[in-house]
Amino acid sequence: MNDVGMNSKTENILPSAPSAWDQLTNPSLAEQHQAQQHQQHQHQAQSPLMQASSPTTVSAPLLTPTKTTSPPDVAHTPSVAPGAVPGAVGANFNEELSPELTQQGWRKFWSKREGRPYFWNKLTGESLWEPPGLNRGPQQFDPLTDPLGICSNGPLPHPHNSYNNSHPSPHNHTLKRRASEDAHPSGHMPPGSGGGTGGPPPLKKYVLPGPWDLEVPTNVLIYERLPTTFPQPYPEVEALRGSLTMRLAKTYEDLCNKRESIAPPKDSFQRWLIERRTIDQGVDPLLPSQCQPEISPQMYREILRDIPIKIVKPKFTGDARKQLSRYCDAAKKIVERRGASEESKKIVKWNADEAYEWLRRTVGASYEDFQDRLAHLQRQCEPHIIATVRVSVEQLCAKLYHLSVQHARNIRERHAHILKEHGIPELTAPLQPPVTRKVWCYPVQFALPSPRMPQIDYINDRDHMVIKYTNSAVMAAPDTHVVNISHLQKLEQLYRYNCFDDKKFDFFIGRAYCMLKRYATFLGNNANPNQQEPELTQAALPAVVFECLHHHFNVTFECFASPLNCYFRQYCSLFGDTDSFFGSRGSFLDFKPVSGSFQVNPPYCEELIDASLQHIDRLLTDSAEPLSFIVFLQEWKDPPLKCLSKIEDSPYKRKQVVVMGMEHEYRHGLQHCIPKSEVNFKSIVGTMVVWLQNAAGYARWAPTETRVDALLEAFRPGRERDRDKATATTVPVQASCSASASSPDVGTPGNSGAGEISATGPGKPSTPATV
Repeated sequence: MNDVGMNSKTENILPSAPSAWDQLTNPSLAEQHQAQQHQQHQHQAQSPLMQASSPTTVSAPLLTPTKTTSPPDVAHTPSVAPGAVPGAVGANFNEELSPELTQQGWRKFWSKREGRPYFWNKLTGESLWEPPGLNRGPQQFDPLTDPLGICSNGPLPHPHNSYNNSHPSPHNHTLKRRASEDAHPSGHMPPGSGGGTGGPPPLKKYVLPGPWDLEVPTNVLIYERLPTTFPQPYPEVEALRGSLTMRLAKTYEDLCNKRESIAPPKDSFQRWLIERRTIDQGVDPLLPSQCQPEISPQMYREILRDIPIKIVKPKFTGDARKQLSRYCDAAKKIVERRGASEESKKIVKWNADEAYEWLRRTVGASYEDFQDRLAHLQRQCEPHIIATVRVSVEQLCAKLYHLSVQHARNIRERHAHILKEHGIPELTAPLQPPVTRKVWCYPVQFALPSPRMPQIDYINDRDHMVIKYTNSAVMAAPDTHVVNISHLQKLEQLYRYNCFDDKKFDFFIGRAYCMLKRYATFLGNNANPNQQEPELTQAALPAVVFECLHHHFNVTFECFASPLNCYFRQYCSLFGDTDSFFGSRGSFLDFKPVSGSFQVNPPYCEELIDASLQHIDRLLTDSAEPLSFIVFLQEWKDPPLKCLSKIEDSPYKRKQVVVMGMEHEYRHGLQHCIPKSEVNFKSIVGTMVVWLQNAAGYARWAPTETRVDALLEAFRPGRERDRDKATATTVPVQASCSASASSPDVGTPGNSGAGEISATGPGKPSTPATV
């Protein structure tokens, strides 16, 4: 999947073909596969009449998945290995081309549909039936492996030039490749085909409307990196992971209730998962399994903050009086029942009795008086309470971590067993490091292929789809997930752009289920989506703000997003394994860009924000090319973030502004499954916006007064609704758009937007914007 190499988008791949990794690590597999293909093509050559009477019909890839009675075949990722051309007859076709043509980007492939070879240029995307002519002009450069032309001695070529432009003579009979039903001897199109230029009419391209812009290309350069060693997601494994994670969350709740006599801090389990991911080096993409230290500082800190009771800001004077009284009772019970030292018992009881006496003799105390008395009581009692419960809280955190390690081991063993059942061996040797070269950022790749997917049911219900997976071995009842049709169309579009090993969408529903299940497990909202606070981890900036960021600061990349809430088609996310099929570049802490403009909106977790700011500082220090990070942080005052001091002391800080609370909006973190009328909500706290840029980034995308004012205006409440109304009046309505693919025997790596992009979802018309 997602191979950026020279043959990553060729579609003439047999289902039984060995993966690129198998061909690289075991050359005998590649030789055996080539021999089998040679015998197959010899058999086809012996019966030309059969081929003529039964032409091969290639169907276009379906955007809307179709139920199948039998599971699809195994899909291998990455597609092919460098130097091993699928479908080649005999030896490697690259050997038949001169070194000069190979250097200019020409490769030779076999067309199963036409039964003859064709030539394709990986630099220009040009495809020919006849051998290409040698270009004697200046040496070109490879935009994939050398996008800046650093290794080229010649001048920068014009983007519309091709290698055959060096032979403009009319006697040059080089035939551009096209399907046999479209290629006519006279060189003209059939009547009514849209013109007599001799070529097919240009294919229309449809832009999927919505609060996103998936047509924005990336401007981010990275160094080529290794594929991930995580196995590809599988529904049964994801269901098992969800079941064990929910069991772990229930254990955490029971430990807090029985050991500490408190309810677990709200959403602390999800923040624990995020905090552990910043340091985890284990074998599971969700559950922590290899962390140092084992005791989470975040969880330890949050539990202690709620002992002896959870302090909340009271609304009325009566509430403040009750909270002071409850704190006194809880503090005395802890030191009496937990075996506190005599000194601690004496101090806590004396302060509690003093607070009781103050309550009895004070009449008509104000709200501020009660709050001051509670703060004084906390300062006096808190050190002794912490000393009493410290060991118990540490044991609770350690037990939760060790249970997580055990669950992660069980999940990994089950996944390995499934891979073995499908004949996919595990990696036994470390991956070889790639060549150090700059490339455009690309999604996460996998070193292991994917097993074929089991049956997953899906039902259209008006404006949303219900995806249901049944497996009695890992869950008692069917597991269902709901996604709006508009977001399902978005997932289809992202899948088309970023997934190259599944052109016919055979694996789409299975991979979409795994992604939805992962986020439902992480958020803990399987029962009712409304139970989850929208500002927890998945809230997103309004689309109008993203438009402003792209227009004024050329932002094309989100550092913290998901397939469900992303605005651009390239982003980093928490779960690179499930999200990579939909455009994820993996975790931001593992992402090392050389240049580009980024939007950074991390979830509220102090350890993650601290690690992200340190990572940004290292990136800005190491790169002399333009780098810009626009950071958005919500100004939570209780507790305040200590890591914000790093921003104040950063030499790369160029500008800082604050958008006041209740004066701007966010998009709900569960926007993919709630009504559209509930998506936007006002932020109760302010949002701090900081520009962190190196010298080259500041020179290119400086936060001038005009640009900053435009961004603040984009934050104004109601701007997104105005944008939606304007879009509804300008976008033409069309009942449906069918997917139409270009010639299925050829593909251009890194250009998945060619052809006609469908904007329809299952059973629901759409309103695409034509460009």
